[in-house]
Amino acid sequence: MIILKIGKVRKITGVSARSIRYYEEKGLIKASRQENNYREYDEKTIESINAIQLYLGLGLTTDQIRDIIFCRFPEQQEHKDKDVYCEELLLMYQSKMNEINQQLDALTKAKFNLAEKINQMVQKREEDNK
Repeated sequence: MIILKIGKVRKITGVSARSIRYYEEKGLIKASRQENNYREYDEKTIESINAIQLYLGLGLTTDQIRDIIFCRFPEQQEHKDKDVYCEELLLMYQSKMNEINQQLDALTKAKFNLAEKINQMVQKREEDNK
């Protein structure tokens, strides 16, 4: 197993050391400590941080991300009713999917309107240049 210091994790992931420490504080990743109290991470931390970044990019909160991680890895979960807990997570996923679909609809409409305006302006320019 490869052991990485926070600087190396930061360099590999592009995530600030402050964010890495915050993810640890929120229970999203784990670090071991050396005798001098420096943090050490294993290579799985890179994958976890990349997943966290993906979920943050989707607009999820760190609390929602923690729920996702523990549902995916129930052996790390402290919740007693794991199946119920994951059922609640399904509802959160569905809600987030609805939100994303609404955003996509709005973007599609905006794209259509923008394309129409561009076409009108191009046609006007061509007419003026004749």
